[in-house]
Amino acid sequence: MEPEAHARRIISTLCRSGYQAYLVGGCVRDLLLGCQPKDFDVATNAPPQRLLELFPNSGQVGAHFGVVLVREGLHHVEVATFRSEHQYTDGRRPSSVHFQTDPREDVLRRDFTINGLMMDVETGDVLDYVGGRADLDHRLIRAIGDPEVRFREDHLRLLRAIRFAARFRFEIEPATWTAIQRRHSLIRSVSAERVRDELGRILTEGAARRGFEMLERAGLLDDLLPEIAAMQGIEQPPEFHPEGDVWVHTLLLLERLGHGSPTLAWGALLHDVGKPGTFRIAERIRFDGHVEEGIRLAHAILTRLRFSRHDMEQVEALVANHMRFKDVPRMRESTLKRFLRLPKFNEHLELHRLDCLASHGRLDTYELIQQKLHMLTDQQLKPKPLVSGRDLITEGYQPGPQFSKMLAAVEDAQLEGWIHTREQGLELVRHMFPLQVVG
Repeated sequence: MEPEAHARRIISTLCRSGYQAYLVGGCVRDLLLGCQPKDFDVATNAPPQRLLELFPNSGQVGAHFGVVLVREGLHHVEVATFRSEHQYTDGRRPSSVHFQTDPREDVLRRDFTINGLMMDVETGDVLDYVGGRADLDHRLIRAIGDPEVRFREDHLRLLRAIRFAARFRFEIEPATWTAIQRRHSLIRSVSAERVRDELGRILTEGAARRGFEMLERAGLLDDLLPEIAAMQGIEQPPEFHPEGDVWVHTLLLLERLGHGSPTLAWGALLHDVGKPGTFRIAERIRFDGHVEEGIRLAHAILTRLRFSRHDMEQVEALVANHMRFKDVPRMRESTLKRFLRLPKFNEHLELHRLDCLASHGRLDTYELIQQKLHMLTDQQLKPKPLVSGRDLITEGYQPGPQFSKMLAAVEDAQLEGWIHTREQGLELVRHMFPLQVVG
């Protein structure tokens, strides 16, 4: 069953049982904007215990908050009892909630007017207690009630306001924007995981440049990513970067990201993070060691934001390898093939394309690699090894550090097309590593 059909069935069951039930929040907003919602949420006056009785295949995900997860196959819908919230003490959750029977009370606790709409699925009528329809029409992000209060309740809303404004190309209404600028430092108390996820959404929802420009104007960029804020005003050699400083270059790159993968997006954001700390002028502007500094800073940022080891490795690899593309035309065949078989090489290549388009605009190397990838088979890129460690032992070599050098030499020759058989590989080893000089 599709998520929307699942949500409609839940609402039908609740209404037949004598309760009010509506689609609520982001799904209503998206439907009114003509977008396909990712998730569907339901709000009702049915108490949590009754929800568990009506939907046996469910479980409480927020017992204190009256939220029940109703499952159907692979899909699930969050069903929440109308509630009001009181006494936020940790900048994230209310310390107490009161279940309500009036949907208006439920709406007033929510973050932004465009997320405070409810829909009757039978009639299509929209319940709008906070002017959300008008703000959708006027393309505005507006906090419900007093924006200062909303942001003090849940500090992550500072980031969410900017994400929604970027994603939908909306403006933030003046009082809400002023409150963000005044209270931006509250974001420092939000958990790293929540910040990471929200920044990741800003980077991958199709409007990364606008999102990061707004983060900078709001003061949030300095709070969360001072290493990125430091890019502003860092000049670059105009012959390679006619577009301007490192910040402008990064923004132009983000503008072209679209809906990329999270690791590509973070690689794009961080690829030049080492430049501010390595800037110097010696005949011309130089950034000696900026890749190594970039890897160090990227590791620190990703660690701070609690990224998984797998994602950290990929983002750091993108930073580490983005300058290697300039050497591609001069690479030996074996070096090039090893480069092309980097894990997720498609992300490395896309970052290179974006990097070029955001600077000098030349795509010669990108096109050369595309041609090479079209010509090469998987077997040519990563052929089956001709020689193994067991073969070397049989030849009389003692296992040790030299083994990796021997096997690499054989693979180099194989990738260059100089040798094609096991015996040729062993002959190469005998020639390059005579037994009497092997440790």
